[in-house]
Amino acid sequence: MTAILSPTTILSALEERMDKPTARGLAHAVSRAIRDGVLPSGTRLPPIREVATQLALSPTTVSAGWSLLARAGAIRTDGRRGTTVADPVDPSNTRYRRALEGQTGFSLDLSTGVPDAALLPSLRSALGRLTTAGTPGSYLDEAVLPELRDVLLDGWPYVASDISIVDGAMDALDLVARTALRFGDRVVVEHPCFPPLLDLLDSIGADVVGVPLDAEGMQSQLLAAALASPTAAVFVQPTAQNPSGISTTPRRARALAELIERADTLVIEDDSAGAIASAPAISLGRWIPERTVHIRSFSKSHGPDLRLAAVSGPTPPIDNMLARRQLGQGWSSRLLQRILLSLLTDEGSRAEVQQAQREYARRRSAIVDALAQRGVTVGGTDGINIWVPVQDEAAALVRLASQGIGVTPGSPFAVLPHMPGHIRVTSGLVATEHDALADRITAAANTTGWTGRGR
Repeated sequence: MTAILSPTTILSALEERMDKPTARGLAHAVSRAIRDGVLPSGTRLPPIREVATQLALSPTTVSAGWSLLARAGAIRTDGRRGTTVADPVDPSNTRYRRALEGQTGFSLDLSTGVPDAALLPSLRSALGRLTTAGTPGSYLDEAVLPELRDVLLDGWPYVASDISIVDGAMDALDLVARTALRFGDRVVVEHPCFPPLLDLLDSIGADVVGVPLDAEGMQSQLLAAALASPTAAVFVQPTAQNPSGISTTPRRARALAELIERADTLVIEDDSAGAIASAPAISLGRWIPERTVHIRSFSKSHGPDLRLAAVSGPTPPIDNMLARRQLGQGWSSRLLQRILLSLLTDEGSRAEVQQAQREYARRRSAIVDALAQRGVTVGGTDGINIWVPVQDEAAALVRLASQGIGVTPGSPFAVLPHMPGHIRVTSGLVATEHDALADRITAAANTTGWTGRGR
């Protein structure tokens, strides 16, 4: 139901909260008024010209402010009904939910993007070393086990001054995004991009710009063009990019680092593949450590339920992240940290992870090669997913589903418009019968419209 507030009340609330006479300043004012409960869901906002007149802004500025708010999902424009404050974001309408909705009941579910449980290292030895969960001397104790910090720093892809532990890669991305970015900040991401990151950036009202990838990573010329406008952060996945499987080459990483250094911006790296990637670990921090936040997840290599990731970066953003954590979970379980430390130092566990990396590479190559023999070219070289081009995305999904095979639609990964059809297939879950799977994927990739005759 539409909330009825007088235009005078609304405009007074915005004027009190607007610190700058700009589109972003207006968007911030509306956002603060919503957060403060002054503008409840359904509140109808005054017409653009009335807002412009009363707040001494141009109609163009108000329109641009409304566009920022609409992209963030804060307001909704509905023709003659005008512009109203939107309901809180429905979690069922996020890109991530759309990517996975309906993905149940398959005999072969390759939509998940999760590692093969059979390839995770055994916890028997690590758990055998534990006696109690442990008790901190204080709730302000060191958040990272010193021994774990030393091991991580020793294998980090650049010389970092310190490392923190958080509850997985998305926890790290959420912390850095919410502390380093403000509503309306312009950020650059890869195209295609991991849907949960796009959902996160949408939720904080970031202005997202996509830069396409080629075989070496984010295209440097297009990044240079994107950085011509003020940019708060650049997000990249340096190895086994999800969904494309592209790993950034050292040559490209250096070129990107030079561009980002000149632009005086922050790069946030999400190394979610970690130790199961075939390519050597790489980071732009090798060239610009003072501008690089590097996140390494252990979910794919050591187990999603460990919920651990390590993060390094310049002092200001890391301090801000840790300060925010003190208001919530405080620290990541030292019990889980001790398990991870054991897995990273035990020779048997290390060998298991190395074997998993080789096996994932074998599975990926087997499917990619079989598809190539059938005329379907898959790019990328790394990770547990493959990014398969298809003629008709919906038709490919339905055809495979009719055969009991679940895959992920490509459209939720799109940042730029008019992306050709794709499906993401978790190749890391397929140990055998690669030729048979390639036959079915090829047929689906060449399907131009669902006829109900797929078998």
